[in-house]
Amino acid sequence: MANQLDEMNPQLLDEGLDTNVIAKKLPAEVGFGSTLFEIALWVCGILPGLIFLFMKISAQKHFDQLQQRIQRDASQIDNYLEQRVMVLQNCARLLDKAIDLDKSTFENIAKYRSGNAGDVDAARNELGTSIDTISRSINVAVESYPELAAHQEIQDAMQQNMYLQREITAARELYNDTVNQWNKDIFAWPTKKIVAAKNGYTTRIPFVASKEIKEQAKGVFF
Repeated sequence: MANQLDEMNPQLLDEGLDTNVIAKKLPAEVGFGSTLFEIALWVCGILPGLIFLFMKISAQKHFDQLQQRIQRDASQIDNYLEQRVMVLQNCARLLDKAIDLDKSTFENIAKYRSGNAGDVDAARNELGTSIDTISRSINVAVESYPELAAHQEIQDAMQQNMYLQREITAARELYNDTVNQWNKDIFAWPTKKIVAAKNGYTTRIPFVASKEIKEQAKGVFF
């Protein structure tokens, strides 16, 4: 059988390929065949039925722990976002250029951490985008006033901002890894998929870069 993907004879896309994350959650669903499978195990004897029952209990424990990991990873992102907001607020005060930081930012962060923000993943992405916009505004202000760029406190604040942005990126990668594990496991038939379907679990959407950021990445920097 020939290779399905042949790197020696590739189909080239000279125009490139722009990919996007599809913001759609897929439910874990099982049909009558899964029910029949469970019934068949009990028909074969109590032992097979009990073994599968314990396997489902183990799968439920796995999902419970995985959800806690996702919460922890998401909280880490929120921690860095909160620190970055504080750094940018301090920098804005130093610049004294009336850069408007959204008053509701800290309220939103509090909602995310308490789990009362509705679609938390989408809201977190939106917050990250707004913080990036604020950061760019401050950079523009600093570039417009060279004498401010030499100010030690401003330099320190901008370095902290860059450091926190790298930490946010790393935390988002960790979050996406855990989300990927969740999305894979809820479709692992039979045990995990049956448990996921029973609980109404759906896939989770990983971190999505904003349209503005993606457009900037295509720009010419040099």
